Amino acid sequence: MVPAHLRECALGMLQGGMRTANVAKAINCNVLTVRRLRQRYWETGRTADHPRSGRPRVTTPAQDRYIRTSHLRDRYRMATTTARVTPGAHNPSISAQTVYNRLREAGLRVCRPVVRQVLTRHHWQQRCLWAHTHRRWTRQDWQKVLFTDESRFCLTRGDGWICVYRRRNERYAKACTLERDRCGGSIMVWGGVSQHHRTELVVIAGNLNAVRYMEDIHLPHVVPFLQAHPDMTLQHDNATSHTARSVHDFLQDRNVSVLPQPAKGPDLNPIEHVWDLLDRRVRARVLPPRNVRELAGALVEEWG
Repeated sequence: MVPAHLRECALGMLQGGMRTANVAKAINCNVLTVRRLRQRYWETGRTADHPRSGRPRVTTPAQDRYIRTSHLRDRYRMATTTARVTPGAHNPSISAQTVYNRLREAGLRVCRPVVRQVLTRHHWQQRCLWAHTHRRWTRQDWQKVLFTDESRFCLTRGDGWICVYRRRNERYAKACTLERDRCGGSIMVWGGVSQHHRTELVVIAGNLNAVRYMEDIHLPHVVPFLQAHPDMTLQHDNATSHTARSVHDFLQDRNVSVLPQPAKGPDLNPIEHVWDLLDRRVRARVLPPRNVRELAGALVEEWG
């Protein structure tokens, strides 16, 4: 097929008096192609090809609506399932690729669903109250918060690839998200970040209770950091080791102010983005960690 710009060049050469054979040699095509091009221009006044009907469509408009409606009602429906129950115009059934094409025409594309926390009505009310309380905070106010949290990292993990069909701007639509509690991991670390500062990354061996939280985290890391930055406020979630009475008294005795956080609100803590970036950096290393000891060393190196 001769590109459009070469057709125009060939037409200009012919109108300039160049022989057909020379034009064909110049644009590297057959002589008959140049003759058909000249004949088409004489008949239609244009060099473009005649419109073609194309490959016949194997689905009817009603079937197209059925495919679109089926996947809007069930966002996790597989294309192979729809293809198996949809008869074609010339075959007993259509292909999964045809279903993909019809969904793409309807503005639905396959994506991974956003995983969100299981929230009750009480959780939603507490989150709204928290947002209403801090709605007038400025950037300078948030700069004075030390966001802390623990996170678990594992050597290997399942891909968990689940597809959902959604339109543009439907990333957080209820029909396109999965509710799942976070779990699992082979090593736990603790860290704290603010806009201009960060603490050391602490590797935690075993489980973290209130006593270890005070002795291994607060005494050697949090308290010295807040003493060096007296205008900072501590933020941690509502884990049992964080909300224990002994921890509350420990922080109160040392005049440590704590920013409250509603239950099940990890998305309200920006350190979650830091954990994600840290995990990506560790997995992108040329020599990935092969055991827990190497994983701990890689995490500390990437953090520093």
